[in-house]
Amino acid sequence: MKSAVETLNPTRVRLTVEVPFEELKDSLDAAYKKINQQVTVKGFRKGKIPARIIDQRFGRGAVLEEAVNEALPKFYTEAVNEAEINPLGQPEVDITELKDGETLNFTAEVDIRPAIEIPDYSGIEVTVDAIEVTDEDVEKAVEELRERFASTTPVERAAEDGDIVTIDLEAKVEGEVLEDGVATAVQYTIGSGELLDGIDDAVKGVEAGGEATFTSQLKGGSAEGKDAEVTVKVTTVAKRELPELDDDFAQLASEFDTLEDLKADSRKRLAGMKQYDQATQAQERVLEKLLELAEVPIPEKLLEDEINTRKHNLEHHQLGQMGLDLAKYLEIQGKTEDEFVAETKEAAVKGIKTQFILDELVNREKLNVNQEELTEHLMRRAASSGMSPDQFAQAVVEGNQVPMLVGEVARGKALALVVEASKVLDTNGEVVDLDDEEETAETTETAEVAADADDKAEVKADEKAEDKPEA
Repeated sequence: MKSAVETLNPTRVRLTVEVPFEELKDSLDAAYKKINQQVTVKGFRKGKIPARIIDQRFGRGAVLEEAVNEALPKFYTEAVNEAEINPLGQPEVDITELKDGETLNFTAEVDIRPAIEIPDYSGIEVTVDAIEVTDEDVEKAVEELRERFASTTPVERAAEDGDIVTIDLEAKVEGEVLEDGVATAVQYTIGSGELLDGIDDAVKGVEAGGEATFTSQLKGGSAEGKDAEVTVKVTTVAKRELPELDDDFAQLASEFDTLEDLKADSRKRLAGMKQYDQATQAQERVLEKLLELAEVPIPEKLLEDEINTRKHNLEHHQLGQMGLDLAKYLEIQGKTEDEFVAETKEAAVKGIKTQFILDELVNREKLNVNQEELTEHLMRRAASSGMSPDQFAQAVVEGNQVPMLVGEVARGKALALVVEASKVLDTNGEVVDLDDEEETAETTETAEVAADADDKAEVKADEKAEDKPEA
């Protein structure tokens, strides 16, 4: 077999392959054997039909077609390895010449991972938010904890803002009660805005046993978007009572004996959260600078596939779970379809560029992923997906996604190298030392921009052995 490679552009090549006919012998034998098992000829036992009889009855062309389809993946893979290219996706194969007993010639056009020159990133400088925990931040955190330990007490008075009411609802459209417009024993906090528009004004001033009627536009259900006449009956009214902020509360809500100790711990926790956010912010901003410095050609077909994948995942997974379609989503977001397409393309380009650059860094720096790093990453991904580690691990193995996870960890380590070499300042002008901050080598978003367990498309850089081109 002889092959040659022609560069069509920085992200696409054409392979020209010439195969001597004798190299098709094994594939021809396999083709005759396969056809033998599929057909019946009177006078011959199944599987024992001579080749000449198959040629006479079914045509030599059918045998050649079967043999070529069986042989193409092998010859294509050999040509790819000989040319030392990294194909992306399936090739477009064209058989240019097939002479029985003489030769098989074909071409294969395929997108490739472009050659990337990693820019000098030692001069990257970014600014991130300073870590500042104010007294107001601490008070807010303690108040949120206090809200969680609030109690309710039934009252015999009209409902007021902040009260918790138990209500029955009935919605009518054009005088008819909707099948899905009735709800009973619903608990609602007045002023929370969690139910229908207008319900707060309707129930305020109503005592237990009383009812009110109001008009509201339905936000979901069978009559979504229509105005409904809603009758609300109040069955109970209860007031919320917050515990006193004292040492007793600290002992109730935490492991601390005093309120001051609880506040000190809250301050420490908030500082840790802000430190984590600062590290993530540094990674994201360093990555943005790196993308600006690097020239990365984007394969058109890969970009098209990535855009379609992102759009499909949004429409059929994320929006589907919320009961929305794309048109409704765009209306809520206040975006046009053109704006949505432009934003999706921008995100897809960023994802592909990120993966290409970080993968090149992984190869250049010979970064490896050990079992402990992979396990930690798997645990983190499982937590973010809402699955147990065992469930997530099983899904990863069954979906053959282990290489994808390894790639994510390796890219995180590559980005960590760039961050380490960069200068990171906070808004106070102080140098930020990220060495002691957790997750520095593992990014939450940046190193996984191009690949997500729920739904980001993985750039297929390792398909050269798996592609199955056919004539």
